[in-house]
Amino acid sequence: MEKIESINDLRGKKVLVVGSGISGIGAVKVLQHVGVESVLYDANDKLEREEIRAKLSRDMQIQIVLGELPEEVSAQVCLVVLSPGVPTDTAFVEAFRARGIAIWGEIELAYRIGRGRVIGITGTNGKTTTTTLVGEIMSAYCNDVDVVGNIGNPYTLTALDATEETVTVAEISSFQLETVERFRPDVSAILNITPDHLNRHHTMENYAAAKEGIAMNQTREQTCVLNYDNAYTKDFGSRCPARVVWFSSAAKPEEGCYLDGDDICLIKNGEVTRLLDIHEMNLVGMCNVENVMAAIAITQEMGVPMETILSVVRQFRAVEHRIEYVATKRGVDYYNDSKGTNPDAAIQGIKAMSKPTVLIGGGYDKQSEYDEWIEAFDGKVKCLVLIGQTRDKIADCARRHGVENIILADTFEEAFGICISQAENGDAVLLSPACASWGMFPNYEVRGQIFKELVNRLEDAE
Repeated sequence: MEKIESINDLRGKKVLVVGSGISGIGAVKVLQHVGVESVLYDANDKLEREEIRAKLSRDMQIQIVLGELPEEVSAQVCLVVLSPGVPTDTAFVEAFRARGIAIWGEIELAYRIGRGRVIGITGTNGKTTTTTLVGEIMSAYCNDVDVVGNIGNPYTLTALDATEETVTVAEISSFQLETVERFRPDVSAILNITPDHLNRHHTMENYAAAKEGIAMNQTREQTCVLNYDNAYTKDFGSRCPARVVWFSSAAKPEEGCYLDGDDICLIKNGEVTRLLDIHEMNLVGMCNVENVMAAIAITQEMGVPMETILSVVRQFRAVEHRIEYVATKRGVDYYNDSKGTNPDAAIQGIKAMSKPTVLIGGGYDKQSEYDEWIEAFDGKVKCLVLIGQTRDKIADCARRHGVENIILADTFEEAFGICISQAENGDAVLLSPACASWGMFPNYEVRGQIFKELVNRLEDAE
């Protein structure tokens, strides 16, 4: 199969877009705009073709195939664009790969079409907070900034309007990085790598390799911001093709941001500058201190004046669903950390709590282990309320670690009611599940939104 050097090589040929969600719809729209014929395919034959067509522009005459892909369509394909939710190691994908057909994802397609400078941010935890903060800093300095990717805004839908002056800030998941080929950000960042999505990647080595893909095409003229305190990213620093800038909450790296007491400092060319006291920020938790240090390192590498960076940092507030303070009801503080979808993220959530805490955990099983999360409770968790597919697995783990007050709930609403009965004046209730939401909710956003609605319905004590 001939190599696809540019989008022009696709004209007159057919592209198969796999997945009819937001990513797939974005891909067919951008291909249509640049004059490339595509077929939108979804293996779910229970979907309604007209509902999918309603997501497209009225003038788009796209062939939609549901269920089994006909051989005559497969034979005409010169490129497959996968939605992130489609595993790259399925027999379906391998069959195309065996024929020499290129496999791209949304990130690769958008990068080939877009222009301007690109910041790519990945990591197991902290991506959304860091990407949002970087987007706000860049917007305070540049006129044309797009925040895209795994954060909910498809990169493909902004790539068409990008100019040489555009700065694209992309949050990129490991799923999306499996299908990059030439994607090369001006500044990349890997915030951390801890066990997650092993049901998809199978091994930590595969997962780490996917994350490292964000920098694989960079050169020494570009920058990769890495976590000095994480074993995987520390190791990658010695192999990274880009110039490495570090951030650390536990050490003083040769170059980058680090924490000295309560002060965030920057060391550059051997010179140390104290930037701000962490108590000047509106964010809570060491995880957010690390996110801020990463954002500072990224944006100063993009040429933003430090005065502008720090001004935005001081005003920035937590993103929704990440250790988000909701309200105080009847003397109890409620926090929504629905984005704590793996044990490492949930560790940061419980570490941020300073009061006796009633904790809601559990959900979809991504084959995670929960020992380190339970150990991080450190006596703070007065009651562990468990839901979902993993509730028994987590309960067994918690008992092994000496946690005794464990209550299982069948529904989210029941779990919330248990929290109300267990929490007393001066306590906190924390939704930080350490698990994905699937099976009970469409996504973590819905889970967090329902939690907030339940909190806000509570009446304050008279």
